[in-house]
Amino acid sequence: MTTTIEQLDLESAVRSTPEPSWRVVVWDDPVNLMTYVSYVFRSYFGLARDEAERLMLLVHTEGRAIVATGNREAMERHVQAMHGYGLQATVERFEP
Repeated sequence: MTTTIEQLDLESAVRSTPEPSWRVVVWDDPVNLMTYVSYVFRSYFGLARDEAERLMLLVHTEGRAIVATGNREAMERHVQAMHGYGLQATVERFEP
């Protein structure tokens, strides 16, 4: 009986372990205007103008900004979308 309870506890722990988070990083580049980057963040992610401009300034001044966090598949879709807009973006693992 103990084995069954231990097995159920282990299975339960495995199921409740959260999937690692992933995040989208948009990188600075010498091609895109800051206004365009802000526009992309507003139109694609639906961000408010202030937040889009804050992230765009991070890209410009720090060289990168994290624009989304979530499961890997969704983040890969966001990266593909950023590439479609001509922005450089990557997915990176994030463990809070």
